[in-house]
Amino acid sequence: MRRTSPVLVVIDVQNGFLTEHSRPAVPVIVSLVARWQAAGGDTVFTRYLNFPGSQYERLMGWTELRDSPATDLVDDLSPYQEKAVAVIDKTVYTLFNSEGAALVEDRGWTDLYICGIDTNSCVLKTAVDAFERDLAPRIVVDASASHSGPDVHDAGLLVARKFIGATQLITSESVPIGL
Repeated sequence: MRRTSPVLVVIDVQNGFLTEHSRPAVPVIVSLVARWQAAGGDTVFTRYLNFPGSQYERLMGWTELRDSPATDLVDDLSPYQEKAVAVIDKTVYTLFNSEGAALVEDRGWTDLYICGIDTNSCVLKTAVDAFERDLAPRIVVDASASHSGPDVHDAGLLVARKFIGATQLITSESVPIGL
């Protein structure tokens, strides 16, 4: 039997990604983080930072999330940042930039419980990258959302089922707290 080492990865729950579509997931995320940390579990937060001349700007015309307060994690997560193992700043979709990849390897995490914003991009990319690194990613579907709406969230989950397997999509109530 494989020894597991879990981590809760909270992707880009930032002010700049809050919309009527993503905001309802925030209380679910906060509750999950609170329960996870109370049980002594490792947590990592990520923040996406856009920059002038980025691929997002040049190819997609997207210029958001350049400065505070848009780049800040939502206030509801402030009490939990201090207990986190790390807050990883990234300029790519995935947790697995050089800093994030090194952290996962150094800490020996094998099972990533992934939630956050946006299901269809940063959450999905992190899960696929974990899968391709022979790790066990799980997307917490009710603790994830797309700022673009439920159809885009659902599209991300559809693709995730094909990339990482349907059994890897779980709800916050089925996340094993206190492993």
